[in-house]
Amino acid sequence: MALPTLARRAKPARSPLGGPLQGWLYAAPTAIFVVALFLIPLMLVLQMSASDWPLLRGNMGLNFPDNYIAAVDHRLFWDSIRFTLLYTAITTVLLIGLGLGLALLVQESTMWKGFLRTAFLIPSALGLASASLLFYVLYSPFAGPFADLMATWGFTFLGTPEGALWSTVFLIVWRYAGFYMLLMLVGLQGISDDVFEAARIDGASRWQTFRHITMPLLRPTFALTIVLCVTGSLLAFDQFYILTKGGPDNSTMTIVQLIYNVAFQGQNDLGIAAALSVIVLLALIVINVVQLRAFRRPEEA
Repeated sequence: MALPTLARRAKPARSPLGGPLQGWLYAAPTAIFVVALFLIPLMLVLQMSASDWPLLRGNMGLNFPDNYIAAVDHRLFWDSIRFTLLYTAITTVLLIGLGLGLALLVQESTMWKGFLRTAFLIPSALGLASASLLFYVLYSPFAGPFADLMATWGFTFLGTPEGALWSTVFLIVWRYAGFYMLLMLVGLQGISDDVFEAARIDGASRWQTFRHITMPLLRPTFALTIVLCVTGSLLAFDQFYILTKGGPDNSTMTIVQLIYNVAFQGQNDLGIAAALSVIVLLALIVINVVQLRAFRRPEEA
């Protein structure tokens, strides 16, 4: 007796766009985005940095490496580098430390947990330029709520180099602390409760648990937050442009604000500004590579 033959399953019709072509089509929008908004502007900046490129009318021509020499020799270049590094160090320490502290605070299951998380995160929803304008009014010696107090005590928030720096740092901490709290909270919630339970069974104190378990397991979160914080601080512009304009006496001039001033105020030289931009880009690449290598686990090295 012959066995019944199995009906062959019908193969689905193959799309004429299948295979590698389909993959290229999926990647095309991202590739176009990267080329149009990153590679082409980068090539233009590199060309500008090696050429005479005045903002207004003038002769254009290759002059490499004159723009780079002029950028490094600018009277405010090293001062802006020092101030930017100082500001970056202060904000990084404060934001990472406060973000971790707030995350530990709202991690506990209390009746105020939801309220505190929302309250700490609300400032992050406000744009940096809007927050800077808000604090500019608060710091105003004429229209701000502290105007009478400042007139009585004879001080100003933005009138001295130290006051301008710490007033801006306070703005940034208020604006971003909730954001870094959220990142730290995600990292804390990614740690299994079994690890903490085992530590408690072994008799570890809260400090020992925090030092030897929480901190090491937060290593990837620290790597992410520090890279974000350092990169954002090194590229600081909006808050200083709105609050201080680089003053008083250029004491709060960041490197990005120097690039803006060279390009659009005073010198009106896009070539030197482009050279400064390339220097900042190379410095950011080096700093981020060093940071990521420093936070790699020993087995990943």
